[in-house]
Amino acid sequence: MSDTPGKQQNTAAFYGQAVASFAVAMAATAIGIYQLSADAWVRAFLAIAVLYLVTSAFTLSKVIRDRQEGAGAAPSYAPYEKR
Repeated sequence: MSDTPGKQQNTAAFYGQAVASFAVAMAATAIGIYQLSADAWVRAFLAIAVLYLVTSAFTLSKVIRDRQEGAGAAPSYAPYEKR
């Protein structure tokens, strides 16, 4: 285990695996929705729901990352803080 301070960088292989995994998951979901034996409006609803889920997951990931990166810094804006 390393106690080296600083920002850790992901390897190119890890980044590539993450991108490939995301692409495969999205493609499989899209193919599954397209091949579904249901009305077009049902498939469209499921496709929009998947897109909403993906964008929400990206937003949540960014919020968690930003909170972790800023855990050591003092908050720049605290509207309800007593002085």
